[in-house]
Amino acid sequence: MDTTNSLQSRRERIVLDHFADETKQNFDAVLATFPHPRYEVIATGDLFDGQPDVRKYYAETRAAFPDQRHEIIQLRHTDDAVIVEFWLLGTHKGPLKGIPPTGNAFRVRVVAFFIFDGETLVCERIYFDTLTMLKQLLVGVPPAAIPALFAGLLA
Repeated sequence: MDTTNSLQSRRERIVLDHFADETKQNFDAVLATFPHPRYEVIATGDLFDGQPDVRKYYAETRAAFPDQRHEIIQLRHTDDAVIVEFWLLGTHKGPLKGIPPTGNAFRVRVVAFFIFDGETLVCERIYFDTLTMLKQLLVGVPPAAIPALFAGLLA
């Protein structure tokens, strides 16, 4: 019989490898941590379900933030999840949902729930404050120009 500590250790290793491979942009390895990749980005309402959708998510976010990386603050375990609190950092060098690159860096605190069924990762559910990120990305942008930046989001 599996002990709780052993299962937690294996789950934690999957999550830490997942994070490391995301930073290295080794997305084949990241996708291999799920039998069916699924990302729920609660802050934006986006759902990426299945390998093609998740690859699209990676392509879009890394085009916007090619230097995206993480600094883990804390990991916690529950019966069915590893909860990771971390800093997400990057520089806005490409379009983000219609917002042209500003060249500004961001640092936002994020919580991600890595949901498991036994030892199998089934979902990454991500929570963060979009306003905190946008305020950092828009530093130096003239206030009169901001509505035009968001026109595509509101259409």
